[in-house]
Amino acid sequence: MKEDRPTSFDIAYLAGVSQSTVSRALRNSPLVSKETRDKVQSIAKQLNYKVDINARNLRSKHSNTIALLFCEDPGSGDSLINPFFLSMLGSITRATANRGYDLLISFQQSSADWQADYEDSHRADGIIFLGYGDYVTYSQRIRKLEREGAHFITWGPVLAQQPGVFVGCDNHNGAYRMVKHLLALGRRHIAFIGGADEHCPEFRERYQGYQHALREAGLAVDPRLQADAETTEAAGYRAVRQLRGAGLAFDAVFGASDLIAIGAIKALQEAGISVPGDIAVVGFDDIPTASYTSPPLTTVQQDTKVAGELLVSNLLKLVNGEAVSSQLLPAALIVRGSCGQAAG
Repeated sequence: MKEDRPTSFDIAYLAGVSQSTVSRALRNSPLVSKETRDKVQSIAKQLNYKVDINARNLRSKHSNTIALLFCEDPGSGDSLINPFFLSMLGSITRATANRGYDLLISFQQSSADWQADYEDSHRADGIIFLGYGDYVTYSQRIRKLEREGAHFITWGPVLAQQPGVFVGCDNHNGAYRMVKHLLALGRRHIAFIGGADEHCPEFRERYQGYQHALREAGLAVDPRLQADAETTEAAGYRAVRQLRGAGLAFDAVFGASDLIAIGAIKALQEAGISVPGDIAVVGFDDIPTASYTSPPLTTVQQDTKVAGELLVSNLLKLVNGEAVSSQLLPAALIVRGSCGQAAG
């Protein structure tokens, strides 16, 4: 009886690592430490392990599957998914199906090594990232994927000299147009609720658009009217209470997301403040709930249909070896009852 030939699983068992780590170590992947690579390669040599060319060729074929990885958002309830991404999920699903691909959905936090879980294990041909958590940390991680030659694309900010390929909204211009709209309604003391640093560049770009519109109108930017907040209703609620507790006067609130704005409306109404009679409130995203708040929320709409289509089509271009550049999508103002009408 012919003795069984050693497999990569045998090496994995002896080395105390996963089979995907063995695969990467045998091709000198920089994602595997030198110590682990040397250990795996030494065991392979001892076992006289030979790569099965037929199996390798079979694995090299496309899986016809795309992996969609969400960033977990604890502030979004049991689903852990920012509701903004739910409409984009529908668009991505349709675009994927129209191209004969399946969609594999997971959370980013389920693994510290995305490529090993999906591309290297041949479960997916490429990865779409929705949400990124802390951008500074995320950009460091995707630089490693880029060096490894992984196929991936991200919905997020489009910045100069960033790693990877992004599809994103023109956050600066969207916020600029929204503040111009508030100014045209006679609002002059506009609070901005949302972070404004490098860890969340989308919010930072919205804050910069807010500043641009105020300065263009000859108004000073009051840093006291900017309050940090994550993308949750609770954060928007707390931020408004914080601003009011500091004795600051404002006649409008610009929430960096719809969830923040919805929380802001709740805080104002609980305090007996009329929205929009006393204070106008606007948001950013146009999530489905925005049109059902009381009053309905004026917001900046991001085109999730076009975004989903571009994420899928550009990812598949990357998979096929085509050059792809990051793309910025225009935003649209959706005017509803939360900001009122111009006086007179």
